[in-house]
Amino acid sequence: MGDVVPFRKPTASERHKGKTLCRSGFHRWEVVKGNPFDVKTGKLVTRYRCARCGATRVETR
Repeated sequence: MGDVVPFRKPTASERHKGKTLCRSGFHRWEVVKGNPFDVKTGKLVTRYRCARCGATRVETR
């Protein structure tokens, strides 16, 4: 048996689910683990990634 293929096109609300908040600037930022020190500037760095759209943000201390 093969994979099940959907026969209908996804609706606009299904295609853009969770992206409208990010487009309006309301991201859901989560801390990304790993490499907390930036060697070039010599500062601690916190990296964030949006759980919905995947955008990244960097904050230095």
